[in-house]
Amino acid sequence: MEIKSLYISSLEPAAGSLIITMGLMEILTRRLGKVAFFRPVIEDNEDRDEDIEFMLERYDLAMKYSQTYGYTVHEVEAMIAENRLNELIESIIDHVKKLEKDFDFVLMEGLNQACFTQSLDFDINLLIAKNIGTSYVSVLKGKNKTPKEIKDEIAIEAETIKNAGCNHFATFVNRINQEHIASFNTIFRTDDGKDTPTYFLPEVPELDTPTVNEVMKQLNCMLVLGEQKDLKRVVKQSKIAAMKLENFLEHVQDGDLIIVPGDRSDIIIGSIATIQSRNYPNIAGLLLTGGLTPAKSIRDLYKGFSEFPLPILSVEDDTYTTAVKVNSVPATINAKSERKIALAMGLFSANVATSILEEKMISGASLSTITPMMFEYNLFERARLNRKKIVLPESGDERVLRAVEILLRRDVVDIVLLGKKEEIEYKSSSLGLDIKKAEIIDPEDSPLMDEFVDSFYELRKAKGLSMDGAKDMMTHLSYFATMMVYAGYADGMVSGAIHTTQDTIRPALQIIKTKPNISIVSSVFFMCLDTKVLVYGDCAVNQDPNANELAQIALSSADTAKIFGIEPKVAMLSYSTGSSGKGEEVEKVREATKIVKQLREDILVEGPIQYDAAIDSNVAKTKLPDSKVAGQATVFIFPDLNTGNNTYKAVQRSSGAVAIGPVLQGLNKPVNDLSRGCLVADIVNTVAITAIQAQENDGVK
Repeated sequence: MEIKSLYISSLEPAAGSLIITMGLMEILTRRLGKVAFFRPVIEDNEDRDEDIEFMLERYDLAMKYSQTYGYTVHEVEAMIAENRLNELIESIIDHVKKLEKDFDFVLMEGLNQACFTQSLDFDINLLIAKNIGTSYVSVLKGKNKTPKEIKDEIAIEAETIKNAGCNHFATFVNRINQEHIASFNTIFRTDDGKDTPTYFLPEVPELDTPTVNEVMKQLNCMLVLGEQKDLKRVVKQSKIAAMKLENFLEHVQDGDLIIVPGDRSDIIIGSIATIQSRNYPNIAGLLLTGGLTPAKSIRDLYKGFSEFPLPILSVEDDTYTTAVKVNSVPATINAKSERKIALAMGLFSANVATSILEEKMISGASLSTITPMMFEYNLFERARLNRKKIVLPESGDERVLRAVEILLRRDVVDIVLLGKKEEIEYKSSSLGLDIKKAEIIDPEDSPLMDEFVDSFYELRKAKGLSMDGAKDMMTHLSYFATMMVYAGYADGMVSGAIHTTQDTIRPALQIIKTKPNISIVSSVFFMCLDTKVLVYGDCAVNQDPNANELAQIALSSADTAKIFGIEPKVAMLSYSTGSSGKGEEVEKVREATKIVKQLREDILVEGPIQYDAAIDSNVAKTKLPDSKVAGQATVFIFPDLNTGNNTYKAVQRSSGAVAIGPVLQGLNKPVNDLSRGCLVADIVNTVAITAIQAQENDGVK
């Protein structure tokens, strides 16, 4: 039976329904072009529903807010009191059926039963789900419950859903004690198609802990000092600083939000010192109370630090009132909560058989549409299937460390960082990051150093390299990292955030070398448009390739496209289409096209061809009506670096396309380059791509 919708609901508040909804939405948006989110009932708040806002922004859903809900709690209870229950249900059914016509799938989240008054003596969510004819996902809260209580609750819930006449799709038990996970997974089968799958997700304290940003918004604080990225720090606990400085320092803990009157200069200076000192834990931030401003000398002091990752907030309330309010700040997840989202989705993927759920939800779904978000989610899933170890030599860069935390939290790859362990741990800790799962290697102290020096010397001695020269080169982190890949201690390398492209490519060419029958290292960008992903090559490496090199770039680009699920239809671009044009540049492209056809009969290729004829079916009908590539090309090969680099940037900036790359190709083992202006998301995507390339080297499709 084809499933067009799912209904997610819990009986209790704070059961973690949003995390389950996020996990299922990620599965859906990986495969389907148009997914709708709908809440039949929302609370009576004046503000917009937080879960709806999250889904619309995070997943860029093509919906208006008014389409995403049916009624408020007050409206529902009033209609039931007026004996208009049937009218209510019929209206919700009508709303959902309209969404099903316009979207590929409708994911629904019910309001937990505790939000309704006690006079509502039936489960409104089950009633709605039954009448819509949708499958039902139950979310149970396992916090502070014994295994027996949870087991009984699962059985009761299953029986209730069955008796209500609903199709029970799956059960998720959230927030249970970590030590119970293994035993539950052996008791309950999650991969038997005859049973309702049951999944168990452990309690993760950080997901139930507010950030500095949430405290700032809830208490309407003023940001005295700090950047937006510093507000992502987690507030593990708040602490009123009422002691003398020397006594206060004895009680500082990691993740403290220090609440102190704004005129306590000693505590302010001491708190700042803990961030700069390696002998003290890293606090989450300072909250100055009473509307008091530190003296000018103190302000000059903390504003003078070149790197100051500690956020300082100010509030008008007194210290006691502020402390009470801080303790009542709820933990939330919004679309900007990258760290919490990464942690939550890593938790979901690690404990849920996503492939089974995907098969149940969208078996046979078409992949003709690929959005940027679908492409990025598929990168994570592909990488996770066969975890690879990626080495990052630029551990001193903040963007790299933030990307590492996201990758580790999402459980995508294993990471090796190069550098001094103490320095890396200090910097990540001062930034409020958790990268403890990363392996850290200091090349200077590593037993691998001698092995790598000897190996590199043997590889390059015929080129005149001396042993002393080999030792000197291995002190460069990019060379050491490349040797790790060459020797099998890592599966791939990503560099370039603070180094040039040549710094990344040169060691790879000297050590890893190119694949058989490939004479040139080149690159591609994945250009993620609204509904499709195109491959552009080469826009970053080769300045003016000749015909043979251009053919090699085309072959490598076609193979790269295939690795990432894009059917290669190659357009060899020029300012002329077909046989109409003459000139040296056109002849180069024409010759390159012939070489591609001779070497690989399995690849569809057209050239020379202009960009409009390659991408626009109407233009193609006029210029090349019989071509199997014109109008539907997926791989675009530019004649030179000038054309390619300008074109990809023009498309990126003018259309809002997401450009992922450059992705290097042609090497025996994957090494990828970053732009020095890269964002954290660029690093995350490039690492995932590198892992997938490494899988391909293993023969994993």
